[in-house]
Amino acid sequence: MTHANAGRTVIEPYGPARWPRLTAMSGRDLFCQPRRIRRGAALTLVFAGVLVTGAATGSFPQSDEPAREAASGPAGPRTRHEAVQRAAAEAMADGKSPMEAAERAVSRSGDRWGAVYSEDEYEEFRDSLDGRYTGVGLWARRERDGRIEVTKVQPGSPAAAAGIHAGDRLRSVDGGEVDGRPVTEVVSLLRGDAEDAPAGTTVTLGLQRGTRAWTEKLHRARLSTDSVTVRRLPGGVTVIKIAAFTKGSAQAVRGALHDTPADAGVVLDLRGNSGGLVTEAVDTASGFLDGGLVATYDVDGAQRALHADSGGDTTRPLVALVDGGTMSAAEMLTGALQDRGRAVVIGSRTFGKGSVQMPTKLPDGSVAELTVGHYRTPSGHAVDGRGVTPDLEAGPDALRRAETVLTGLGDPS
Repeated sequence: MTHANAGRTVIEPYGPARWPRLTAMSGRDLFCQPRRIRRGAALTLVFAGVLVTGAATGSFPQSDEPAREAASGPAGPRTRHEAVQRAAAEAMADGKSPMEAAERAVSRSGDRWGAVYSEDEYEEFRDSLDGRYTGVGLWARRERDGRIEVTKVQPGSPAAAAGIHAGDRLRSVDGGEVDGRPVTEVVSLLRGDAEDAPAGTTVTLGLQRGTRAWTEKLHRARLSTDSVTVRRLPGGVTVIKIAAFTKGSAQAVRGALHDTPADAGVVLDLRGNSGGLVTEAVDTASGFLDGGLVATYDVDGAQRALHADSGGDTTRPLVALVDGGTMSAAEMLTGALQDRGRAVVIGSRTFGKGSVQMPTKLPDGSVAELTVGHYRTPSGHAVDGRGVTPDLEAGPDALRRAETVLTGLGDPS
């Protein structure tokens, strides 16, 4: 399942392969992207949505109960993890790269969502989930004619300091033309992914505004970004856009609800949301539910469940907007609100990323991940490969449809 880049907005802070998968090892609970194509100049992804990282995978809180051995025979999750670890250990003993050996083993496993990350990449993943990244502060998209256009510049970023504006055309990165290239590759170049470029390194951009063409030499910096934005429409509806479930997202949503009149309708915009920390997604669900089931999942055959906290706002009119870029943790939240009858879901079928990955640390510090299970919505709907079907189909007019629906939901008659 692939999606085109054309016309989709991509956020530079979340460059390709910047999201960890399931990581009990990191002490966090999170969702991640589909397997990327490692190596090469750009580290492209299977999917590129509003967040370059694309489809978030799933990771869930770990209980004290040990996971049971999967009853899937010799190709079961435990066996696959052992095979990857063994390949890495043998490579190290032979003086070869454990990471490359692990990548080959993961590829042979046939696991669509399996991946291998270097130690530095994994650390950067964790930073990304904390809302931190290394870059220049540009949002960009590829137009239908192949041009790359800047759609937003983060205040206080190197790009903002250089006077780059939304609407500027990005023509080149470090002398290489970017027209026609997947936006994921362009963002990877801006971040310096291929060189693991740290803050302070330089990148030269070729830009155009109208008839003026010029170059800017920028220094990459450690930046932070807010994944939740709030705006109020003229009719009184509050739109809460969640780009990803990074640390603090749920608190930001609750703050927005607190500042919104009790009888005002809310649109929870999850379009293009590629996932993130599952704890943040569950906490967000808690803002709209009075306890109860959010999702069930299995790890090596052991069944577990996620529950919302009690005390959420269960009466406010609520619509959730979704599309093909709504993935993983965002799909879990959508499924919970839909199954529990809490929100009307409008848009198009979501991506369909409902599998759970577990990490294995390799001898050189790199991390391999393989699929160990899947999650389901409260009604038992399997999301992986199917997605969540909206209650009302809508395209570009989704927000207008949401306002209409909220008018009806808020009508006491």
